[in-house]
Parts: sequence; C-alpha cells; structure tokens
Amino acid sequence: MAETNNDAAAAGPSSAPAKDKKPITIITIGMAGAGKSTFVQRLNAHLHAKEPPSPPYILNLDPAVTYVPYEPNIDIRDTVNYQEVMKQYNLGPNGGILTALNLFTTKFDQVLDLVEQRAESVDYVILDTPGQIEIFTWSASGAIITDAIASSLPTVVAYIIDTPRTTAPATFMSNMLYACSILYKTKLPFILVFNKTDVQPHDFAIEWMDDFEEFQAALATHSGATDSEGEPTYMNSLMNSMSLVLDEFYKNLKAVGVSSATGDGFDDFLEAVEGSREEYERDYLPELLKAREQREKVLREAKDETMARVMKDLAIDREKNPAGALADRWDPDDEDEDADDEGELNIIDRSEEKGPHEYIDVTRARRHGAEDINWPRPG
Repeated sequence: MAETNNDAAAAGPSSAPAKDKKPITIITIGMAGAGKSTFVQRLNAHLHAKEPPSPPYILNLDPAVTYVPYEPNIDIRDTVNYQEVMKQYNLGPNGGILTALNLFTTKFDQVLDLVEQRAESVDYVILDTPGQIEIFTWSASGAIITDAIASSLPTVVAYIIDTPRTTAPATFMSNMLYACSILYKTKLPFILVFNKTDVQPHDFAIEWMDDFEEFQAALATHSGATDSEGEPTYMNSLMNSMSLVLDEFYKNLKAVGVSSATGDGFDDFLEAVEGSREEYERDYLPELLKAREQREKVLREAKDETMARVMKDLAIDREKNPAGALADRWDPDDEDEDADDEGELNIIDRSEEKGPHEYIDVTRARRHGAEDINWPRPG
C-alpha cells in the first residue's frame, strides 16, 4: 500500500504541469488578397484539432471587414464603428481604416490586460491585421501595437505571400523588398509564409532565395528582360542587382509553404514559430529592453527639466503676486466625478461566447447570412 501511495504521490505533480512559457504572439501581415484571414482561420482550426487542443486567442484589427471566417476573442469592430468614423471625420475608405485603428490604439492598454489575463491558458495569440498592408506597417498605431505586444510577449511576424501571383520575378522581388523593409522596421523574428501552395507549389521561390543565380536565370528568360536592341532593360538590371543585395537577407529568414484551403504545411509553420521564440528571447528581447530603458531615460530627463522650469516660473510668480498663490488652491469638492473616464472598459472579450472547441472551417462554410450578394453574369 505504501508503495502505491508513493507512486501516486510521484505521479501527482506531473499530472498537472504548470505553464512555464508565455504564449507567443503571431502578427499576420501581407498584401491585400494574400489570404491573411483565411490563413488565421486555418491556423485556428489546426490548433483546435491538435491533441490536446490548443485554442488560440485571436484579435481582429481590421475595422472595415464585413465577415471573418473565425470567431475573434477581441474584435476592433466591437469598439470602433468604421462607417461612423468615415462620416464623422469626412474620410475615404483608407483614411477611415487608419483613423479607426488610431482610436482603437488609445485603448490598447485594456487589450493587453485582457491578453495577459489569458496568458496562463493559451499558447498562441494571433493578430489579424487590415487588408491594406501599409495602414498597419507604416502607421503610428501599427508601430504602437507591435511594440506594446512585443514588449509583453514573445512575438513573431508572419508575412503572408500569395504564391501563385509571385511566379513572375518582378512580383517576387517586390514582395521580398517589402518583407525586408518590414523586418528592419519591426526588428522582430520573421517568417515568410508562402500561402496557396495547393494552387502553386513554392519550390521555385525557395530555389530563388537559396541561389541568386537561379533567380537571375529565371529573370533572363522572362518576357521584357531585354529591349528592342537586345540589351538588358533598366528594370532587369535593377532586379539582378537587388538579388545580390538580398542574398544576405534571405540567410536569416525562415520560409514555409502552407495551404489555407487544405491545411498542408501548418505543422512546419508552428515549428518555425517555436524556433522564432528562441530567436526572440536570445536576440530581440535584449534589444527591446535596451530601447525601452533608453526611452524611459529620455522621458525622465524631459520630465525633470520640465518640472524644474515649472517650479522656477512658480517661484517667480509667487514673488511677484503673493496674494494670487492663496487663491490658487485645489478644492476636492469642485472636482467633476464624471470628468475622468479612463477606467471605463469598452474593449469586449468574446472568449466566453463560444465553446472552447468551436471554430469555423472555411472550406465547408456556407454563405454568411449578412452577405446579400447577387453577382451579375459577365456579358
């Protein structure tokens, strides 16, 4: 009996292991039409189907989307009305999206609080960004959201690429240049995700990344490589040069191919994400902490300088007008209780509205009820 009790005691702690790792955040970025939302839906389904299931915590940051093929835990549309923003500020579509994202960012501290409350129960936090890539990657709000998340949790950027539309060397080079610029702007672990491999395998892209001579050979055989006199065009020469420049850039990148329609390749993607966690903790986190300390130092110095200037002005004012200082006293009874609404919580967490294993499979989904669309026949 004693032996049985000892065995049970030994097995007890291992039966309920404590979570010793923070969840990793995946920021999905990509050109319009690359399949970001479908990628997030399939990743959500893949994580639900694991043994044991590992449901992610999903944030939708696109205020203009009508329907997403997954159930987000936090949805920007619950906080900001995109249509009303356009009307109120007299904006166009892109300006409305950018302004809505800016307004949402003012409450992002509440979002971080909700995410941190779930940190013990989830392994992945997924951000689905707006379809217009520049709105998130080159805006102040996008930088604030990225920095805030990366300062709190291990973070990786998943750059989604439309593989069938990248078979042309010029389009491929455009995607790589954009990926390079985002990498050096975010300074976070980066994964190239070649989506839609069920339509077009991504082997050609891997070859072009591994050997610049393969890319140059493809460029030479592509239409428009030479002018009417048989000389290489300016664009052809430029892309040849850029392939040499980016050769070093490719060496530090992880690249995987996935199909959001079939689910192929998502195990490879999750393996790359876990590898990026180690890269984040080893290379990126020290730099982030150093940059944060530098910002705090600058703010402290600016605050001390401002405070010294205010106290000097106050001393001069009191010396010139002693009676005025007596009248300028704070009365707590005059404070407006409704003036400060910073504690108001208006970010909605929908985690409790759906069951822990409910998700939408876009490959089997029917038309959404709100989609009253009747496409005309061509001709």
